[in-house]
Amino acid sequence: MATNKARVKSVEESIRDTEEPEHQLKKNLSALDLTVFGVGVIIGTGIFVLTGVVAKDTAGPAVALSFVVAGIVCGLAAICYAEFASTVPVAGSAYTFSYATLGELVAWIIGWDLVLELALGGATVAVGWSGYLNQLLGDLGLALPTSIAGDEATVNIPAIVIVAVMTAVLVLGIKLSSRVTSIIVAIKVAIVLLVIVVGLFYVKAANYSPFIPPAEPTETGSGWTAPLIQTLFGFAPSTFGVGGILAGAAIVFFAFIGFDVVATAAEETKEPSRDLPRGIIGSLVICTVLYVAVSLVVVGMQQYTELSTAAPLADAFRSVGLPFLSGAISVGALAGLTSVVMILMLGQSRVLFAMSRDHLLPPALASVHPRFGTPYKITIITGAFVAVLAGFIPLDVLAELVNIGTLFAFVLVSIAVIVLRRTRPELPRSFRVPLVPFVPALSALASIYLMLNLPGDTWARFGAWMLLGFVVYFLYGRGRSRFSQRGAAERAAAGQRAGGER
Repeated sequence: MATNKARVKSVEESIRDTEEPEHQLKKNLSALDLTVFGVGVIIGTGIFVLTGVVAKDTAGPAVALSFVVAGIVCGLAAICYAEFASTVPVAGSAYTFSYATLGELVAWIIGWDLVLELALGGATVAVGWSGYLNQLLGDLGLALPTSIAGDEATVNIPAIVIVAVMTAVLVLGIKLSSRVTSIIVAIKVAIVLLVIVVGLFYVKAANYSPFIPPAEPTETGSGWTAPLIQTLFGFAPSTFGVGGILAGAAIVFFAFIGFDVVATAAEETKEPSRDLPRGIIGSLVICTVLYVAVSLVVVGMQQYTELSTAAPLADAFRSVGLPFLSGAISVGALAGLTSVVMILMLGQSRVLFAMSRDHLLPPALASVHPRFGTPYKITIITGAFVAVLAGFIPLDVLAELVNIGTLFAFVLVSIAVIVLRRTRPELPRSFRVPLVPFVPALSALASIYLMLNLPGDTWARFGAWMLLGFVVYFLYGRGRSRFSQRGAAERAAAGQRAGGER
């Protein structure tokens, strides 16, 4: 009875839905493909921009420790995702996991949350891609007018074009998407390694002193602009010191966003029980190592107080007489953003596909292309939505919603691991989170702490989006979901049997 009230969809039922011919996705991905996807979506603007921002304003040379802290928080969530993805290898990631443990309402909430995170994230990155492209064209004397390119464009044409191209790639097949990503990832990882190797020759030990600058009080705003942790508890994050490292971790967390997208491709993986944990954890480990190495090199090349907050890597090389490398770094950033746009849209389309298959959204959207084996309708709709956001809507204020949406998903997935261990202990698990419930609880608490470091107005916008989600669910999804239809059919059958007995 409790299960029916919660409207929990069993793991077996979720897996059975994937076998329906009209909803069956092609299984083409290996552990290497998934790792490449993970690296492709994680390495983006974070490594090229946030290093300078956090080192100069928040953590000093200890920015490397901020990356480590953020990596640990993501790592705790990653192993929770790995257990779920290998146990429930179904498209939808946190949405599907929540449906199998916490019930339909929570699943809808997290699905609605992921729509915000992935669509807004894809649009924001597309705008950043447009800015880097115009900067590169400007170096060649071919800059586009600012009215059609860059952050302040009236109609951002390059952003719309890159979204359209990536949508076409996603429609044509998951394997093609993987190959395109592999090429792009190879380019940007090569650029990152170039930065590390060349930069090592210009590191000065004096630039690391003091490694953790003395803590200083900082103005963090008031009211809606203040971090929620300050409003609730009177605790204001400090600049520099240990507090600065932790505050920096909340900022550089943005650089790790995306590893959870790997779980949305579970249904298209050849050996999900083996390959998904490898892809999720492997990509996160690789990116954390690269982030720490780059941040150590950059603060070693240039005194942290002199770092640029707009283009720290390029300016660091310019400061040591290597301006030609700034062009290569721009190419790496452009390549990095290209793959991020595509993989965020991949994740968005798979979440919406799973929700449509469950009839929480119109089921016609869940049809799969007979030749390409991709959810082409929902992919095209996703592409159009992201293109409109990227081309016409200013995204600077809304970008913080990407962080809070991701962290909220981490919290629910961590809790769901504990719930499924208690409710379905007999399920085969090829990958198991150690020390349950301690590790998942620690993951949830760490994510909540980073959420509390976000401004109050971000929480207010997030709450408004969630409220809209509740309205859509109760007006449309709840009455039309497969769970409701199945319950109605069972009640009708029971009524017929009772009538026959009379």
